[in-house]
Amino acid sequence: MKCQSFSLVYTFATASLCTGLLWSSASITGAAEPGLETAKIESIAGLKGALNEKEDTFKISKPKNDVPISVDQASMAPFMGLTSWATFMPGGKADAMAMGDMVLFEDEVNPVMSAALEKGLAVTALHNHFFFDKPRVYFMHIGGEGTVERLAEGVRAIFDKEKEIRSANPQPADFVRDRTAPGEKRD
Repeated sequence: MKCQSFSLVYTFATASLCTGLLWSSASITGAAEPGLETAKIESIAGLKGALNEKEDTFKISKPKNDVPISVDQASMAPFMGLTSWATFMPGGKADAMAMGDMVLFEDEVNPVMSAALEKGLAVTALHNHFFFDKPRVYFMHIGGEGTVERLAEGVRAIFDKEKEIRSANPQPADFVRDRTAPGEKRD
């Protein structure tokens, strides 16, 4: 078990380092060529975005507003750090690069991670920001380089998988809090 945990942490650390180097090398070489296909990104991802011409980036975002979230019994609005986002920019070796941070509930993590990986995106980190959050909220960092279509399809697959899970079960499962020991009664 320790080897698997170490391997997973090592994989995330390596992926995070590689993603950081990829983004750093892109900024060192200067401004990328203009012309990111923003309309195509919006169409495929299903979200409107914002262009930052100075940085030649295009960001789409989606607030996590499908289920109320509280931290230590205080209600949290999406603008308080509960918005998923993905930013696209012209690539170094491919047409485009993307990176983002997806806000997920506990029961969304594994299926969404699988959807991202199946579409060729890298998952570079998975962590939480809060203690005493209800439902439990996780943040999954993604990245990738390729065609605008492939990257936008990967982001779309993430949002589609989240929607599929919430449609089937509107209230997020809480695997940690829902566990009971054999013979133990739940409150």
